[in-house]
Amino acid sequence: MQGVGYRAWLQREARKRGLKGWVRNRRDGRVEGLLCGPRADIEGMLLLIRRGPPAASVDHVCRRPATEEELALGNGGFSVLRDA
Repeated sequence: MQGVGYRAWLQREARKRGLKGWVRNRRDGRVEGLLCGPRADIEGMLLLIRRGPPAASVDHVCRRPATEEELALGNGGFSVLRDA
């Protein structure tokens, strides 16, 4: 999903909720991200992620534990990373 402002939207929504983590585009067109924070806040954010911003079309959301490498990518806030 590219060209619809999804990453910037997700960053704004995560920051509003005080969540930490990151989001980035994948070369295959998918978006991936990491959310860190209270479980209830993450659950609420996942509901928003499934909808996305107005121009987005979300087909699938995959949820799994983060790897140590993924946890190390963040900067302490919520950031948009370079494409992977």
